[in-house]
Amino acid sequence: MNTWTRRDFARTVVLAGATTALGAARAAGANERVRLGFIGLGNRGDQVLDAFLAQPDAQVVAVCDLYQPYLDFAAAKAGTRPRQFKDYRKLLELPDVDAVVISTPDQWHALQTIEATRAGKDVYVEKPLSLRVAEGRRMVEAVRRHQRVCQVGIHRRSLPFCRQAAEFVRRGGLGKVTVARAFHVQNEWPKGIGNPADTEPPSDVDWEAWQGPAPAKPYNKNRTFYRFRWFYDYSGGQVTNFGVHYLDFIHWALGQDAPLAVTALGGRFAGMQDNREIPDTLEVLWQYPGGTLVTFSQFNATAAPAGLPGCQVELRGTRGTLCLFGNRAEVLPDAITPNEFPARSPLTRKTDAQYRKGAKPMIEAATFGSQGEGDTTFHARNFLDCVKSRAACHCDIETGHRSTSATLLANIAHQTRALLEWDARAERFTNHPQANRLLDTAYRAPYRLPGA
Repeated sequence: MNTWTRRDFARTVVLAGATTALGAARAAGANERVRLGFIGLGNRGDQVLDAFLAQPDAQVVAVCDLYQPYLDFAAAKAGTRPRQFKDYRKLLELPDVDAVVISTPDQWHALQTIEATRAGKDVYVEKPLSLRVAEGRRMVEAVRRHQRVCQVGIHRRSLPFCRQAAEFVRRGGLGKVTVARAFHVQNEWPKGIGNPADTEPPSDVDWEAWQGPAPAKPYNKNRTFYRFRWFYDYSGGQVTNFGVHYLDFIHWALGQDAPLAVTALGGRFAGMQDNREIPDTLEVLWQYPGGTLVTFSQFNATAAPAGLPGCQVELRGTRGTLCLFGNRAEVLPDAITPNEFPARSPLTRKTDAQYRKGAKPMIEAATFGSQGEGDTTFHARNFLDCVKSRAACHCDIETGHRSTSATLLANIAHQTRALLEWDARAERFTNHPQANRLLDTAYRAPYRLPGA
């Protein structure tokens, strides 16, 4: 599973060049099928597979995973007898694969995306885009250089109700937004993800290949499959897992793509009886241009809602507040509360409630969306359309990189316990040299992230 040699890449790029012209011809037909290869089929990979199987012009021709039961399950579900691989590079060599869908653990995203673009494939890559900011920038460069279509799996970018809500805010519907808050609330106390001992890997798990470019560690059940998100070798934790959806929507609604500064505090405060590395309690604060404070609150030892029940994001403006839920957005009108304290006897002074009673809301209540709109099928549809048209996707590589970067900066702020000032153009901190060293990482030999 080590990286290809220069000769391997040259051979693949030549092959890709020969198939690019054919791909352009195929794209001319609006109903022509897009031939897909899937890399990573556990949990989220299976969900994304479902989203593409719902599209009549998606044809699954190849699947890849290290775990044979996942391969068998996906192949049976696809019903097209796709070729099966455990080495994704073999899948990338196939000339009849137009695009790949990458749903592997985060430590693999950069390497697989760059190699896919160099092989002439369009790419749908799951969020978060990368583990490090520098990885994400190299992914952007590769996609641009090889003129590939790329959709990052921040799927709310394609949900109709999110698009309507973001446009409402951008048009000034809430007035000036000064505060945006996002929440991940889930009570995992006291056992959390459990505390299994390190063991030898099971015979059907290729632990060496699963780790890939991440540091070599003893096999632990919690480090595999979905629970890898609790370990920094493979994930940025819940601030990148859930937070990237929320920060991306906030970026979108505010018309911003990067913060000016970030700080974070938190840790393992609840005494979870597990072997996690990520915090169970975390507060992140970003400052954005134009005067907006954005927070992400992760509470894993309580289940009571942090705002309205089910609300994941709040945008608070001078005219009202928008609450984003999993399947809708609601606008809550606001009214000005006069700060009037006339020189009268305390016995006749109005209460705050009496002052507010006569105030008129400045906007009307509204709801965007309804039940059943929160899935990934819209995002898959947009990707297929863009593969054919060569237009930019709803969440193209630069957008996904910027939104992912904001969450990665939060982890660096937490690690350094610092208020970090961010230069978005240079993608460097301006006040903390040590923090800049955390923007990139060295891959474990023999893995190497190639240039674009």
